[in-house]
Amino acid sequence: MEYKIAVISGDGIGPEIVGEAKRVLDRVGSVYGHTFRYEEVLMGGISIDTYGVPLTDEALETARRSDSVLLGAVGGNVGNSRWYDVAPNLRPEAGLLAIRKGLGLFANIRPAYLYDGLSQACPLKKEIIGEGFDMVIVRELTGGLYFGERRTEEINGVLQATDTLVYSETEIRRVAVKAFEIAMKRKKKVTSVDKANVLDSSRLWRKVVAEVAKDYPEVSLENMLVDNCAMQLVMNPGQFDVILTENMFGDILSDEASMITGSIGMLSSASLNEGKFGLYEPSHGSAPDIAGKDIANPIATILSAAMMLRFSFDLDKEAEEVENAVCTVLADQYRTADIMAKGMTCVGTKEMGRLICERIRRNG
Repeated sequence: MEYKIAVISGDGIGPEIVGEAKRVLDRVGSVYGHTFRYEEVLMGGISIDTYGVPLTDEALETARRSDSVLLGAVGGNVGNSRWYDVAPNLRPEAGLLAIRKGLGLFANIRPAYLYDGLSQACPLKKEIIGEGFDMVIVRELTGGLYFGERRTEEINGVLQATDTLVYSETEIRRVAVKAFEIAMKRKKKVTSVDKANVLDSSRLWRKVVAEVAKDYPEVSLENMLVDNCAMQLVMNPGQFDVILTENMFGDILSDEASMITGSIGMLSSASLNEGKFGLYEPSHGSAPDIAGKDIANPIATILSAAMMLRFSFDLDKEAEEVENAVCTVLADQYRTADIMAKGMTCVGTKEMGRLICERIRRNG
């Protein structure tokens, strides 16, 4: 089979980690008889430097014509970058919001799994980690505070900023269905996270999720306030299976979940539309301070490519082979700097990619 992938390397470490993910995909193609065609697209800071905007209409159209999108990272250091002393719609992250909206990518899927060999890198105590944890965070991606009306104005000589949080029943329902469908293939538990004790949008969220739950009687549903969920993630992460939440809460909670896996460099993600199309990216940022030093962890991007194989291309066997290769490399005690521990072998970005490729062999 042949697949067309729009590649957005982006800024900072983006080109390095995307390069290793492409290397892994090419290895999968060689072993399993697939062809992956890549078309480079500019987005983020590099697009601003080249075209004056974070995402051009042409770039969006190229992504739309592809079978999926592989993204590295966009942006620079907030407050210390030429890209941030501009209007919000001209900042690098505006390109990310625009491509999500333009491609209808309303559901972000972020697995958070503690690998056997990374318990030392996890900041939680051993008695809290227990047998480990394996959860998926399903985050609504195109609504809420990030997409509501916003303005800054002067009123009676005082600056006032307003951001609007809006959710419709339709937006909530479609992402809830995704979460319950994922739960049906896992441990059949959904934890819906909101702030229903304060926000009207959260009360609507809770109502619609309860309605969706009736169509999935095998799945248990619990509601949890976002502040309690933030605490529970570090007190007892093993209790979670699928966490369903809105845009901003999901942004924050998924980053928290990433750190208890040992490093944000381990957390993959997929952003899906209502069909098979998806945008696949690591959950971490562009890390400009380590760009070009061959020390970035490419595993999150490689695991995101594995999610692409599974969700967009229905290549489950190939996806599992990539995931197993990552597990094997970690079991063989190879580590990048962010997950390094005593007694392990520290390797760079390129070497980690090579080691994972080396362990991808056709099984069955």
